[in-house]
Amino acid sequence: MPLPFLTADRHLDNGAAELAALPYDEPDHWRRPYRPGPWRVGAAAVFLLLASFVFLSAMIIAMAGSLPAAAAVVAIGALLVALALRLLRVGVWVSARGLRQVNLLRTATEPWSAIASVRTVQQPVRWLGLPRTVQGQALLVERRQGEPLRTLVTDHSGDFLGRPESFEHAADVLEAWAAEYRRG
Repeated sequence: MPLPFLTADRHLDNGAAELAALPYDEPDHWRRPYRPGPWRVGAAAVFLLLASFVFLSAMIIAMAGSLPAAAAVVAIGALLVALALRLLRVGVWVSARGLRQVNLLRTATEPWSAIASVRTVQQPVRWLGLPRTVQGQALLVERRQGEPLRTLVTDHSGDFLGRPESFEHAADVLEAWAAEYRRG
């Protein structure tokens, strides 16, 4: 049962929602040119569910009278919530200023003037970020000077596993941003 009144793209019910930019998008704001995938959202939901159990146990520990232990458990719960939120922010973000790669523990930003090319290549890629590799597609960014950036997006990552059309669209959008802003 679709609930169109709950989505931001309710006027685009014909499948063009993935391809159209939202009307309030501005090129100076950092934005992710694709939606987070179900694997990434599911993992974040599991961390939030685990955090709710941790907070419940902290409440039980506090009612039992051990406040220092409850404070330690609340800190663990807060770390789980922070991890879930950071996991949702992981990915590639673009603006008119450059390209930003957000990882779990660090963020790297490259201005468009420092980027030589953005292209899709066939190569072994990591499956859901695990050590196992499979043959797939990856979006690579080469710098004008220095070594290339770490692989930005793959078709077997948490955002695109099982969604090849979404990967192709995201790669095309990132290549278009690079082509537009590297010139100007």
